[in-house]
Amino acid sequence: MSAAGKAAKESVEIGGHDVALSNLGKELYPGFAKGEVVDYFRRVAPAMLPHLRDRPATRKRYPDGVDGKAFFEKNAPPHTPAWVRTVNLPTPGSSRGRASLDYVVVGDTATLVWCANLAALELHVPQWTVGPRGGVRDPDLMVFDLDPGPPATVMEARRVAVLLRELLAADGLTAFPKTSGKKGLHLYVPVEPTARTADYAKAAAERLAEEHGDLVLSRMERDLRGGKVFLDWSQNNPGKTTVAAYSLRAAPRPSVSAPLAWDELEAARDPSDLAFGPAEVLARIDRHGDLLEGLDGARARLP
Repeated sequence: MSAAGKAAKESVEIGGHDVALSNLGKELYPGFAKGEVVDYFRRVAPAMLPHLRDRPATRKRYPDGVDGKAFFEKNAPPHTPAWVRTVNLPTPGSSRGRASLDYVVVGDTATLVWCANLAALELHVPQWTVGPRGGVRDPDLMVFDLDPGPPATVMEARRVAVLLRELLAADGLTAFPKTSGKKGLHLYVPVEPTARTADYAKAAAERLAEEHGDLVLSRMERDLRGGKVFLDWSQNNPGKTTVAAYSLRAAPRPSVSAPLAWDELEAARDPSDLAFGPAEVLARIDRHGDLLEGLDGARARLP
């Protein structure tokens, strides 16, 4: 499904659904067209969908490409096809005064491709899921966002990831790393559903910052981040989201939030060792499968 030779509008059949596609030749990244974005999401779907299923998606759309204006979209747009799953959820404190929104839940390849056609380069999801008929469940994931402040890089974030893995392991918890797709790392920790993930994550971040204050920061103030790795625990707040595994990121060139193996993370010697584009990620899946596949089987009770 390359961009070359594509008509302005067409329709493809995916899983029994007709998905409308348009402007596939339009560049969304320099040298990387919308047709290539659509093709990447179609091909990565088998690995990506388990990490989107039952999680309401906030889409970050770039209709004029990464150099143009972007916007976050939570509510399903008016032209949403009937076959796209939506779930109505309350939005307390909404800046637009709306009591609830119809969120899109990306559960199949057709919906993922439909999102890609809307130039939704980034898909962000919460750490909790919704039931078959709606209703919010307690979080089943805990996430830590390791954000290095210059001159620190992902190499320092890698050191913090290993320290955090050891702290979590002492509590019987298993951590799975992925790149953020930009300058940092994410650690996913599968847990038995509980409302206590934010409290635990904050306490763990504060403990690591106390023990390794020269490297780790748990406080939010940006002016403190220089040369340290901010261990952001706040994405466990039920109102916040994290970019999904295998999502594209908006950057000067196409980059992906890519799952990692611990041995390759520890062996990395340069930031470029931990930067992956769409073609590299698809090749990694062919070689290794989904490196986050073990999440469900590693769920443990928070101490």
